[in-house]
Amino acid sequence: MNPPTATSPKEFRLGLVLGVAAYATWGVVPLFWGLLRAVAPIEILAHRAVWGLVCFVALAAATGQLGAVRAGFRDRRIVLTLLGTGALLATNWGLFIWATLSGHLLQASLGYFINPLVSVALGVGFLGEKLRRATQLAIGLAAVGVVWLAAGVGVPWVALALAASFGTYGLVRKVAPVPALVGSTIETALMAPIALGYLALLYARGAGVLGHADLRLHLLLVAGGVITAVPLVWFTSSARRLPLSVVGLLQYLSPTGQMLTAVLVFDESLPTRKLVAFAFIWAALAIFSIDLVRRSRPS
Repeated sequence: MNPPTATSPKEFRLGLVLGVAAYATWGVVPLFWGLLRAVAPIEILAHRAVWGLVCFVALAAATGQLGAVRAGFRDRRIVLTLLGTGALLATNWGLFIWATLSGHLLQASLGYFINPLVSVALGVGFLGEKLRRATQLAIGLAAVGVVWLAAGVGVPWVALALAASFGTYGLVRKVAPVPALVGSTIETALMAPIALGYLALLYARGAGVLGHADLRLHLLLVAGGVITAVPLVWFTSSARRLPLSVVGLLQYLSPTGQMLTAVLVFDESLPTRKLVAFAFIWAALAIFSIDLVRRSRPS
């Protein structure tokens, strides 16, 4: 698979390294959240929004994009759009943290495996995109896997909610007229007042960990902002250098890492019925990925 002619081999290699770093980090990030088991998921989410904002502002300043952030806040349409995407993102973050800490990481990984196919379906439904036959087959196989799982162990609502929230987030951000880092900074800035208010309320009641835990736990919560922001910067830098087909294939590193972490580290069980459901979805992703690679090749 060759890089496009507009991208030098050196830039392609750098993009590949950054892309692998981003998706690999997202794949093992449950190990980090596992260090915060003493903290309630909603409190982790609040800290993630606050410290994530600090990191995003620092990154925007370092890349000369603070002016674009200020301009975004002056555009009512952008603010309202990012208020909605921020709510979707907060839902996705919070649900993933809860799933990690409550023994549902395997189901969360399922959600991110099916997310690309959910994004395709949303593109068809809302953007009028056309479905190729291979993509229709892939979506059908993924649906069979989900139905098979639901028939045996119940509706995988965590997986479906994660896929739906992140797929919808991606759909809205696709049509929002704002660059990635600028949008992420505005989103977290809109979340931060609510998060700060919640943390202040906990502190006033003598609850929560802020001001009541050891230095290590406080530093871990601050590090949650870095874990939130840095992989996103790696990803956006990678996406500018790589063909869509390569980015599309790299994204499966993340749920693969999450699945391995769930089974090998968190000791979640993978019974036969779940394995069969995953097999259907992996087959769907294989078809989808092969078709994506074929489409990306020059005529």
